[in-house]
Amino acid sequence: MPVIRHILIPNSYHDSVFLMELSRGLGERPGVEAAGVMMGTPANVAVLVESGLLAERPEGVSPADLVIAAAAGTDVEAAEALEWATRSLTAPAGRTPPDSPSGGAPAPRVGRWQWRELPESARLALISTPGRYAAAEAWKALRAGRHVALFSDHVPVEDEVALKQAARDRGLLVMGPECGTAIIGGVPLGFANRLRRGPIGLIAASGSGLQEVTCLIDRLGSGVSHAIGTGGRDLSAAVGGLTMQQGIDLLLGDEATRMLVLLSKPPDPQVAASVLRRVAHARKPVVVCFLGGDPEPIEAAGASVARTLEEAARLAVELATQRPIPAISAAEVPETPVRQGEPPLLCGLFAGGTLAYEAMLVLRAALGPIWSNAPLDSDHRLPETGQLPGHTCLDLGAEEFTAGQPHPMIDGTRRAARLLDVAADPRVGVILLDVILGLGSEPDPAGTLLPAIAQARQIAGRGERTLHVVASVTGTADDPQPYAAQVEKLTKERVVVAESNAAAARAAAALVMA
Repeated sequence: MPVIRHILIPNSYHDSVFLMELSRGLGERPGVEAAGVMMGTPANVAVLVESGLLAERPEGVSPADLVIAAAAGTDVEAAEALEWATRSLTAPAGRTPPDSPSGGAPAPRVGRWQWRELPESARLALISTPGRYAAAEAWKALRAGRHVALFSDHVPVEDEVALKQAARDRGLLVMGPECGTAIIGGVPLGFANRLRRGPIGLIAASGSGLQEVTCLIDRLGSGVSHAIGTGGRDLSAAVGGLTMQQGIDLLLGDEATRMLVLLSKPPDPQVAASVLRRVAHARKPVVVCFLGGDPEPIEAAGASVARTLEEAARLAVELATQRPIPAISAAEVPETPVRQGEPPLLCGLFAGGTLAYEAMLVLRAALGPIWSNAPLDSDHRLPETGQLPGHTCLDLGAEEFTAGQPHPMIDGTRRAARLLDVAADPRVGVILLDVILGLGSEPDPAGTLLPAIAQARQIAGRGERTLHVVASVTGTADDPQPYAAQVEKLTKERVVVAESNAAAARAAAALVMA
């Protein structure tokens, strides 16, 4: 039985990104089997209790308190791990405490600052706080004349609308809430990639979708002027597309931007109509990718329709460079059939929600209905039994999988464990993955998955079946985890690597149908 210990630090707020990194670092300490570092909200404490890291709710804990918990092999290992985590909170900014493991959590900045202390050149505030505090911090930034990138989630929609309207009236921009990715003037914010600068401006209600398109643009030889993230609710009826419409106006007036790309899942119809009215009067070429949406209104507005993220990137580069860009080639798939008899099941395990959505659109066209925790239609929502009723794609970045746990882009170990669970199902013959690189992502995403892939093949082999693994890699040559090196790691382990997420889905479908 592991030894479970925890400490409670009163009035010690830290943002969610830092806490996820610290939790990962704590989990890497010698002897630690499981770890959690969270603010003491009722929901977070419940997660720690359910996961066995707390025996019961600590007496007197409040949302402003920090809870650090670890399960280790011995009492000494648990105590040393908690001591390391405590030192991490007070180490100098940007440093890790002594004896930190490679990739350990960076220490937070100590102390407080006031807006008046910042230079006027600091024009944008990146805010990542619990949702209950995020709006107040965003109001401070707007009143100080700063644009806002709001990483936080769980912000009430009425606060989002009020902030965006106030920003518009002040000539400022609010990106988010839940703005996980943006690139402003070449500066990446949140989860983003290192891209070459260029003439293409993007506005997206999707983080992973924005990363996929910008990386494809880079690899196709063009570049990005700005990439504005709107937050996932911006194109809902409640919010009305405030950031996307403001972003269109900003990029149309930007001399460095020669053409625009708009990305989203299908918007509210009335909001889509408002957005497309702006597009119809644009003096620059526009590519619109409303994944799974009706193409006719887009065509009527005079924009180019992209049905997939890869097509959005290709059309954008064609329009920006005025030269034809060939379609992304199909990935070469093995000729070895998965098994004789009825077709095998496919299971996709995705870190990116929009990448899962795009893959399901491609797979549904080839294989029929796809089950998911975030399905294309409500009839194919996964049952709570955990059994696979058919071909399935899981969005492992969804809240039900990340509550109190690091996002799979930050720490892929839970996805690796899920891969082994899926491989144990004798009906599964194809596993589909997205591998997302860049700033904010873990140091070696492919490396985290490879041991599980090898073990999954051994599991399948014991059942005298073949297990194929297909992946896409979203990234560039200049990312901290270079694109070519990650692709090479995967291909050496016989993973079928496609040049785009959509191409990977097509390859996976081909293997099922083989």
